Amino acid sequence: MFIARMALPPPDPQFVLRGTGAAIHTLHFSCGSQEPAVPVLFSGSENGFIHVWNLKTHRVDTALDGHGRKSVYCVETMGGKEQLLSQGRDQRICLWDLAEGRTAVTDSVCTENVGFCRCSLLKVAQGRWLMAMAAKALEEVQVLELPSKTSVCTLKPEVGAKLGMPMCLKLWQPSCGLQPLLLAGYEDGSVVLWNLSMGKVLSQLVCHQEPVMSLDFDSEKAKGISGSSEKVLSIWSLNEQQNLQVYKTHKLVNAGISDITIRPDKKILATAGWDHRIRIFGWKNLKPLAVLDYHTATVHAVSFSDHKIPSERLLAAGSKDHRISIWSIYTQT
Repeated sequence: MFIARMALPPPDPQFVLRGTGAAIHTLHFSCGSQEPAVPVLFSGSENGFIHVWNLKTHRVDTALDGHGRKSVYCVETMGGKEQLLSQGRDQRICLWDLAEGRTAVTDSVCTENVGFCRCSLLKVAQGRWLMAMAAKALEEVQVLELPSKTSVCTLKPEVGAKLGMPMCLKLWQPSCGLQPLLLAGYEDGSVVLWNLSMGKVLSQLVCHQEPVMSLDFDSEKAKGISGSSEKVLSIWSLNEQQNLQVYKTHKLVNAGISDITIRPDKKILATAGWDHRIRIFGWKNLKPLAVLDYHTATVHAVSFSDHKIPSERLLAAGSKDHRISIWSIYTQT
């Protein structure tokens, strides 16, 4: 007898984190090298606080206040959970020392940028990082080395390019020994590949008719994905001549993507929707796998943990409804 395979109903969150008292704008897991350690989750809120969550107790271990109560929209760790970078609407990027219970801002960078483009970090050597950020001049991107804060380059579009402001950034390293490159999504809907050492555009592709709100890139497959306020995800690839090409597009039910992230194992990706939903897709063919419907307002951020053990990997989603949902999405596909 033939029995049709029924799609499994979407799961409920494994648990929900409450207590920030404000919209969540960014999330970042730090799993650390000590497996099977419980990961730490960092969240950045509209009220200017960064919360360090204990995922065993489901409570806040530490609340960090370094952005003058202005919204925090980017949080990243730098080589472990004791070194933190945060970016806020106070036009500051702060570097934190959280070792041995400290909660100190050790240094900061003034961006002088009024937008909400998240900076991008890339480790280039032990204790050395590149950071790309939207610059004071609206169309420009500045790249610094950290912790020295030395300027590496300023990326200026050609006169008349009319890209508008950079909206999202992704630094990446092609392979060992090659110079890092930058992918930037712009206000005019373009994704641009920049060469940092020459400070020039290698390729430009119009992916959307609206500003690019978020993008992620898989350097192994030379394939990326971006979302905007439209009802479409754009998937694009990079050929060996470093030209960006549209690979395919995927039509969405509802418009508006705040955030996109590909899981570190490159099997699946998650999108954060203006329609309050999280969508899970297979990365190989963009097959829709699940719609996670829990939040009651826009989902601003999605983040995967990078556990070595697949069954322990988590997805966190942060919303305008002040809640963070934690999901276990173990898939071997």
